[in-house]
Parts: sequence; C-alpha cells; structure tokens
Amino acid sequence: MSWLQLQADGSAILTLHIQPGARRTGLAGLHGEALKIRLAAPPVDGKANQALLAFLAERLGVPRAQLTLLSGASSRAKRVAVHGASPAALQALAHAEAD
Repeated sequence: MSWLQLQADGSAILTLHIQPGARRTGLAGLHGEALKIRLAAPPVDGKANQALLAFLAERLGVPRAQLTLLSGASSRAKRVAVHGASPAALQALAHAEAD
C-alpha cells in the first residue's frame, strides 16, 4: 500500500487523490500510488478539504483534530497526517478501498 506510510511515532501519512463535487462521498479505489476518495462537497472555500478530514476522521474513528492536511490544500493530490488511529482502523481503510 504505497498510499499508506506508517511513521515511527505511530502516526500515518495518507497519500490521496480527491474528486470533489461527486454524487456521493466514499472510497473509490486506487488512483496510481494514491487512494482515491470521492467527495460530494464542492471545491469551493475549503469545503472539500473540510469534508475530506471529516470523512477520514469518521472512517478511522478518531477526532477531527487528530488529522492534519500536510499538502494539497488547492490540489486534488493531498497528503494527510493521522495521529492516534488504531492499526485495525488503518487496515480497515486499506481493505475497503472501494465502497
């Protein structure tokens, strides 16, 4: 899983490809070396970024404050740091690459 990088401190870095303005929010499989996520939110005024972090927080079972957008604020290619997610939650995300 090249899109998931586990760090020594227990955090993880997710490499994502985002499709804003989709019909519904959900995982869409792989897009090259990134996990593709469709978001119903439009790419306006940071709404898609907020929707992305909320979606990941819910999916991983962590508070929204434990996710940080590292890069790609105005791009479809994004990197997100996740702190405090259990290995089981990260594995579940990895195995649910399309829903």
